[in-house]
Amino acid sequence: MKPQVSPWRSGSRVFLLLSLAVSSVSGAAFLSRRVRAEAAQDTSRKDDAALIESFRHVEVASVSDAMEQILGKKLYMTHRMRPIFSSKFAGFALTVHLKKEENTDPAALNGMLSAIDEGPRNSVYVMQVDDGADIAGMGGLMGTAMSARNFSGAVIDGGVRDVAYLGKIGFPVFATGIVPSTSVSHYRFAGANIPIQCDGVKVRPGDVVVADADGVAVVPREAAEKVLALAQQLDFKEHSMYPIIEKARSIVEGVKQLGRL
Repeated sequence: MKPQVSPWRSGSRVFLLLSLAVSSVSGAAFLSRRVRAEAAQDTSRKDDAALIESFRHVEVASVSDAMEQILGKKLYMTHRMRPIFSSKFAGFALTVHLKKEENTDPAALNGMLSAIDEGPRNSVYVMQVDDGADIAGMGGLMGTAMSARNFSGAVIDGGVRDVAYLGKIGFPVFATGIVPSTSVSHYRFAGANIPIQCDGVKVRPGDVVVADADGVAVVPREAAEKVLALAQQLDFKEHSMYPIIEKARSIVEGVKQLGRL
């Protein structure tokens, strides 16, 4: 006589098998979504790297002209913002704000340092130092950390110090002055990756910052591709005009042929 199988036990097995099947499908779907998300992130990172690499090969003057034509705005910093040594770089803005405040708090500037340690490759450290013309917003220690993390450079609306060492390690910095002072005990961290004003220009996290011997310009991230394309065209026209002007010994002739000035 065959043993009878309980309907309840039979139903439980069916339910268990169905549950395992659903779990397997759900797990596969989750993994598929995760793979797609990771692939999209990888593509985005590659696109960002390619964008920055392209900006490194155009002149800041052409970028500035392109933004005036496309956006109708002047988004370049003033003549006060100068490099500590001749340099050219481009990267995505990592913004930091320091506010003036006399204090004895040893943690007052911790956020400024953490922002560096959390910054990704191709970052440009852009700092607003309130009334900071005679205060060094950064020096050799911060520059060493930025260099080690493959930052593109730094732009300080304030002073910089330890310039001999920064030159030795080849880390490029633009600042409004060179001073020996410190921000310790005189300033407090007021935020990172927030919109700031740097030498009169609004800078948002992720905006593209370009710098060379002519100065510094800030490209809004949403317009970066259009600005880059036009800047490349302007660069090409200008560089093509040099031999024309030399041969004709006439800038009027060069402008007539290619229309760039």
